[in-house]
Amino acid sequence: MSRIALINYGMGNLRSVSQALLAVGAEVHVCERPDEVGEADGLVLPGVGALADCVAALRASGFDDFVRQWIAADRPFLGVCLGLQALFDHSEEGDVTGLGIFSGRVIRFRRPPEFKIPHMGWNTVSFRDPGSPLIDGLRAAGESFYFVHSYHVVPDDPALTFGTCDYGGEFTAAIARGRCFATQCHPEKSQAKGLLVYRNFVRLSAASVVH
Repeated sequence: MSRIALINYGMGNLRSVSQALLAVGAEVHVCERPDEVGEADGLVLPGVGALADCVAALRASGFDDFVRQWIAADRPFLGVCLGLQALFDHSEEGDVTGLGIFSGRVIRFRRPPEFKIPHMGWNTVSFRDPGSPLIDGLRAAGESFYFVHSYHVVPDDPALTFGTCDYGGEFTAAIARGRCFATQCHPEKSQAKGLLVYRNFVRLSAASVVH
């Protein structure tokens, strides 16, 4: 069984993400401090709410440096929603400085009036690496996932973009580098396809054990 550490920084969708991970066979440990992670096989950073509060809480707990080191070591990582946005340099939401793990910005949607903000509901994500273990069993050409967000990431390096979505124009819906993955959509709210993403992450975490 793969042991997954789920970061609790005092906000977000911990229960739904935890239940999704448990449903696909993970052993889930909710961690409020880095020293509680122990010998986890994978690390998940979920998020719902304000990015400023998310980043401030990560810094207060020491998880900011811990996440940097974890990703730098190419250990399995999955960020969800704010867990994606927090990885970048800067966000227009509250003029927030992010963790700076990846170069780029988080900007508010600028769309014609017919495209309501926040972008909320089901939309199709297309994946650029059909051989990635994270999407084993999914169609790279497009699968529907659930979104709730007003901001989206703009990576400086286009190669970082793993999945794209169209909402009055294409935007980055997922990133990948090595064994670091992060999605703007919510797999835990995306029914069977979302559970498959979590199952694949759990499997890849188990296969990456280097204790």
